[in-house]
Amino acid sequence: MIRKVSLLFAGALMGASAMSLVYGAPGSSANAAGSSETYRQLAIFGDIFERVRAQYVTPPEEKKLVESAINGMLSSLDPHSSYLNPDAAKDMRVQTRGEFGGLGIEVTMENELVKVISPIEDTPAARAGVLSGDLISQIDGQEVRGLTLEEAVDKMRGQVNTPIDLTIVREGATEPIKVTIIRETIKVRAVRYRVENDVGYIKINSFTEKTFGDLQAAIQSIRDKAPAAGVKGYVLDLRLNPGGLLDQAISVSDAFLDKGEIVSTRGRDPEKTERYDSRPGDLIDGKPLIVLVNGGSASASEIVAGALQDHRRATILGTQTFGKGSVQSVIPLPENGALKLTTALYYTPSGSSIQGKGITPDVKVEQPLPEELQGKDLSRGESDLPGHIKGNQEGEEGSGSAAYVPPDPKDDIQLNYALDLIHGTKTDAAFPANPAKAVMNQ
Repeated sequence: MIRKVSLLFAGALMGASAMSLVYGAPGSSANAAGSSETYRQLAIFGDIFERVRAQYVTPPEEKKLVESAINGMLSSLDPHSSYLNPDAAKDMRVQTRGEFGGLGIEVTMENELVKVISPIEDTPAARAGVLSGDLISQIDGQEVRGLTLEEAVDKMRGQVNTPIDLTIVREGATEPIKVTIIRETIKVRAVRYRVENDVGYIKINSFTEKTFGDLQAAIQSIRDKAPAAGVKGYVLDLRLNPGGLLDQAISVSDAFLDKGEIVSTRGRDPEKTERYDSRPGDLIDGKPLIVLVNGGSASASEIVAGALQDHRRATILGTQTFGKGSVQSVIPLPENGALKLTTALYYTPSGSSIQGKGITPDVKVEQPLPEELQGKDLSRGESDLPGHIKGNQEGEEGSGSAAYVPPDPKDDIQLNYALDLIHGTKTDAAFPANPAKAVMNQ
């Protein structure tokens, strides 16, 4: 018996990948037996492998040779098919689960050191006094210089209740600061929110197992904190959101819809189209809704934006999205590895594929880059990736746009434009969205 669980996996700047997690061995098919030519090519591969292993100038690492060969085969298909070794597969599970053993800091790399963007509230790092802007120079006595960001993060994560020693360089401090922190279970905040006067602002960072529950809690909290007159409208921010779990993208879309299709997936066999529909019930009671997107909005984010746009439930504001519309099946392999293989495309309710194109906003608003970033290419798009699957219709290429959001809300032109629309100080024919004008190709 084969059991399939659909999901979307966040994939760095290349966008997220719609995926189906498959348990069990695939069934037999008429195409299972390879041709004699295929076996001849496999024999050549085996001969080359043996010669490299026996004659290369230095003894190669055989496991790495095989892994590289597998990845070479998969990367020749498209940018999103790949082999996940046990460590990569484990990291995928951590991302989708939304919690891990760690310190509770958001970090980046600067001058070969790990820079703390911000400590997460009520976590071991925050309680230990780690501050935004701190530079981590050593982890358990090992120099950070020479490590990649991923390697450094991996060292800081670990078993709950285990200690870690950090050496911190802080502006204004005359000497490095050494702290010992005990790891705890860190729950990633998938949803952040606040009340902007009488407007509810909701930022979804990723689609993990906790996203829909966090969204429900955010909406209730906004209602509780809103002025007596109530909430005038909502802004759903999906900028810089690379994706996540498919069921969470469906649930988030469903939170604002009363009926209709949310998304469908279509593979090689046209009879195996899968459709996902919404159920009655709008968590914000039909209040005006604006969805913010940019070049960093991919896959699961595009599913939500596409569903709400097609049903005319929300006004989409910002710039062209990433355009990641292919579906991958993730098949567990021995030793806890996995195969991620592209098997289908997903479509918005109107029957449109966003592959290589992305979601075009109803209201286009560019976010200017600050002076220090001008001249740098911050645009992101599926259509820029070598070997990407082409859009299925003529002219459906050219996805992506700048992926930048200013840290200070007062500098956020896209957000402030949305707030002005809701408050009525700006007007646009696309706002408020009117579900009665939705046209579906059901």
